[in-house]
Amino acid sequence: MKHVVVIGGGLGGLAAALRLRARGFAVTVFEAGATFGGKMNRWCSKGFTFDTGPSLITMPWVFEDLFRAAGSRMEDHVQLLPLHPLSEYVYDDGTRFTYTSELPAWLRTVKQLEPRDVSGFLRFQQLGAQLFEVSKRTFLKCSPAERPGLEALSALRHMPLRYGWGNYHNTVAKHFRSPYLQQLYDRYPTYVGSSPFEAPATLALIPYLEYAFGGYAVRGGLYTIADSLVQLCHRNGVTMCVNSPVVRIETNKGAATGVVLADGRRSSADIVVMNGDSLRIPQLLGSVANKDARSMSGFVMLIGIDRSLPQIAQHTIFFSADYRQEFSDIFHRQQFPADPTVYVNAASRADRHLVPGEGETLFIMANAPAIGASWDAEQTAIARARVLQRLKRGGFPEITSATVVEDTWTPQRIEERYLMPGGAIYGSDSHGWKNAFFRPRNQDSAVRNLYRVGGSTHPGGGTPTVLLSAEITCRLIR
Repeated sequence: MKHVVVIGGGLGGLAAALRLRARGFAVTVFEAGATFGGKMNRWCSKGFTFDTGPSLITMPWVFEDLFRAAGSRMEDHVQLLPLHPLSEYVYDDGTRFTYTSELPAWLRTVKQLEPRDVSGFLRFQQLGAQLFEVSKRTFLKCSPAERPGLEALSALRHMPLRYGWGNYHNTVAKHFRSPYLQQLYDRYPTYVGSSPFEAPATLALIPYLEYAFGGYAVRGGLYTIADSLVQLCHRNGVTMCVNSPVVRIETNKGAATGVVLADGRRSSADIVVMNGDSLRIPQLLGSVANKDARSMSGFVMLIGIDRSLPQIAQHTIFFSADYRQEFSDIFHRQQFPADPTVYVNAASRADRHLVPGEGETLFIMANAPAIGASWDAEQTAIARARVLQRLKRGGFPEITSATVVEDTWTPQRIEERYLMPGGAIYGSDSHGWKNAFFRPRNQDSAVRNLYRVGGSTHPGGGTPTVLLSAEITCRLIR
């Protein structure tokens, strides 16, 4: 029985461990932290329960397929909660509306904003559908290093050339005249840590996926997914080790042969799978990492309050006044935006299991540059004040006097906890074709028997794509 060592027990590492174990491999997972799940994690205090990472999932069939591969059923472990509506949008000038997946209601809203954009929305959805149909047979199914099969070559013939290859923002602007709708759809590249003004138009498949197939929360929080996968790992005989950081990947004659842990222990392996930031692999091999354009990080406040807020939606986005300036601050000036867009997830609005009676759990996030080491107490206070100012301008209720618990995550804390250089949540950014479509390979090109899974490798960030990366990697290993 061949032995696989998985470095990191995040979502991709857990998925790879389960798939490989089901195929008869002996699998050991070494997680540096005290809990499994990676960024999909949980913080609890005084009866309040928070997800610390993703707040919704899309493409639920990808999760269902993983549970089946592990010999179980997702519905026996996880209860999905469809998001109705998807979100509320609030703009700097006071304009606000609900983004709903109920098509007649949404088309009425679009018509009120700009009548000509009704046809633009339908064409934009058609573009996203075409991109998804091509991607699910190519990009989301295979590693770019693999020789394409007949199915992939056939699918590429249907790639939409007119709007599918250019700049993302320009494609949005070609479909929507309303500045409100442009800003709404420009938000989606942030799902993979990138700027809409520098990302390729192919990312238009992201808003299509969310609208066509829905967004979902999970009863008890998204960490329930990670916790269920951990339980399945134990049940299926995967060896699970926490507080076990790997400091070196050992090689012999150009092939990975095992790992060395921080406490000096060695674990030999026939195959090593890296579930972590790909930028760390050269360091683990004893060489110098290449510099890489990093995706965005985040500034997050987890706040539990002792009163209910029935007037707020489960997901609300408070837009900055100048979106282009905001991304220029993040990617070019490498500083926290003077006027950040703020996302609020009040998961407790739909799931009262997360709060002790009355009250709300608030996950409040603004995009931030991936510069982990510069976050001191002063910078944290400045960012916090800017976030609260944007919420106040958007009419969000005052919560300071009602706050019971609070926890703050800066890029520096993200970097230290998840071993991600700069706190970059998605590894490299998706700016330009090279970064978007030629991310680090699932199978290392220089070291035999060394593989990768996770958001920093192909096909990229986001919970369903992380699971797809594990599926691709495990097929390559088999």
